[in-house]
Amino acid sequence: MSITTKKPKIKETVGALYYAFNTMTEAGEFDPEAYETTNKSDVVKTITTTDNATTTTVRASGQDYETVNQSASIENEVEVIALDPEDLAKMRGDDIHENGLILSGAPGKRPFFAFGKVVKKLGGAVEYVWYPKCQLTENTDEAATSEEEFSEQTDTVTITAYAFDDAGNKSVRVNSEMTSFPEGLTEEKFFEAPILDDAGLTAATAPTA
Repeated sequence: MSITTKKPKIKETVGALYYAFNTMTEAGEFDPEAYETTNKSDVVKTITTTDNATTTTVRASGQDYETVNQSASIENEVEVIALDPEDLAKMRGDDIHENGLILSGAPGKRPFFAFGKVVKKLGGAVEYVWYPKCQLTENTDEAATSEEEFSEQTDTVTITAYAFDDAGNKSVRVNSEMTSFPEGLTEEKFFEAPILDDAGLTAATAPTA
């Protein structure tokens, strides 16, 4: 049997971030079929993704019988140079008044939204990812005095992704290095609307009239 040598593409840069607010039900629950318009923002410095998973080994008859892997959530720590202030206030669950006043810090439920990220690799390869059910769980806001030379200042938001279907899935992704990558799929098509299943991807790759 011969040996196959594989040379996967290395990461070059992170791309834009995408987000679409979820229109929740009257009971304030996530609605997988209701999203607002997708927003795109080219403000990302870094994205650090952490899968909050646990592994439990079930023992029986003096031996390891089964290993169960469970993922509670996925955290994306996103460092940005700026964020739209109105959208950030909305993610925080702030009370935005018509006269421009923003009340923040009161107890309340933060809205769900879909979060998307792009990873670009050398040679033109890409990975597109949607996290359909997310909430903002933390954000930092730091400002420093200006110096003689311009100094870049950044903020960090932590976006936590939860299971969006009965199977417990938390993300949807495609990778152009895989042979199953849909023909004709572009970044614009993938992120036009949050994708949760095969039907959503099929709709995204359908030829336009």
